[in-house]
Amino acid sequence: MRNYDEALAGSGINITQLAVLRCVARRPGEPLSRVAEELEMDRTSLYRAIAPMLRDGWLKTTPGADARSRAAKLTRMGTRVLAKAGSRWDAIQCRLIGTFGEEAWAALVGELHRLAGCADAVSARQEVSRIARPG
Repeated sequence: MRNYDEALAGSGINITQLAVLRCVARRPGEPLSRVAEELEMDRTSLYRAIAPMLRDGWLKTTPGADARSRAAKLTRMGTRVLAKAGSRWDAIQCRLIGTFGEEAWAALVGELHRLAGCADAVSARQEVSRIARPG
């Protein structure tokens, strides 16, 4: 993790902000609730994370599809910040994958996706059990 922190050190952005900016860039105009979902964050944590990015002009929020939702888009400045930090991140990521091995990396990522699916299934079963339990 320290390698990633060092790679981002001169970019003025932290790992959480990079993840949020990348997610918003992939899903411009999507409700922030979906961004939080994709990042496995609760909405409160996401809003806390984006506050300085809004303040610094990296993101802009807009009204969502309904009165309660908000969406986010990268600004030009946010796109520049993401490009600078993203290239630094990608460089360290390539070195890590090269050292770890591409096949091993692909297998690890596959297993992490499988684990996330298992966690989702357990959560869904717990929710069904909670709802089905008489009050």
